Amino acid sequence: MNQGARMTLTGRVALITGASQGIGHACALALARAGASVAVAARNRQKLDELVAQISAAGGKAAAFAIDVSDEEQIKSGIKSALAEFGKIDILVNNAGITRDQLVMRMKRADWDAVLATNLTSAYLCIQQVIGSMLKQRWGRIINISSVFGQTGQAGQANYAASKAGLIGLTLAMAREVASRNITCNAVAPGFIDTSMTAALSEEFKQNAVKTIPLGRVGTPEDVANAVTFLASDEASYITGHVLNVNGGLLMG
Repeated sequence: MNQGARMTLTGRVALITGASQGIGHACALALARAGASVAVAARNRQKLDELVAQISAAGGKAAAFAIDVSDEEQIKSGIKSALAEFGKIDILVNNAGITRDQLVMRMKRADWDAVLATNLTSAYLCIQQVIGSMLKQRWGRIINISSVFGQTGQAGQANYAASKAGLIGLTLAMAREVASRNITCNAVAPGFIDTSMTAALSEEFKQNAVKTIPLGRVGTPEDVANAVTFLASDEASYITGHVLNVNGGLLMG
């Protein structure tokens, strides 16, 4: 699936969480297109199987692992299976995420816990499971999908914004911990991206949102996947502890 002089990930193995739809789905396709073998993880086995079939049909290599990232045991057993299947994991994309929006005064503790467990704690657990493989070969890429709202905050999303800001802190700490072993850790902070998560928003809200974006359009999952593919490549070997904004200019500076 490699195309000429493009960034190549041939020989690399990538694990993507939340790969059944949206940004994770686009990341899996982009990394496979660049030549990586991909382990795709999510709760929805049927969607994962369809994704694997799509990658295989295009000449790539992929395998599906049904993992609910809010469950530590599923993360451990799922990643163990992926390591057994592929022999190593070079690239980890922590993308799985949910929202449970509510004003803080009305937010239930369960909704706080669910968002933090899925969006933030899972990233730490996934890193813990793959880091041994990366340390052994002295090469690795950890890419955490944060959000512009982890940088600016958003009313009604205290849990989501906290989890995404937490991912940035996790990214910086990990970057320092493993840099001496030739492992980089970066975050990608998408702005307003056209996914099923944003599809639930009203048309009026979307139109108003586009007015605040200098590039004048909503982003696509592929816009984010291209940034992830770059950070996963050898071309990005001197970039670590960085938050790459993919937001059409919504937040600058």
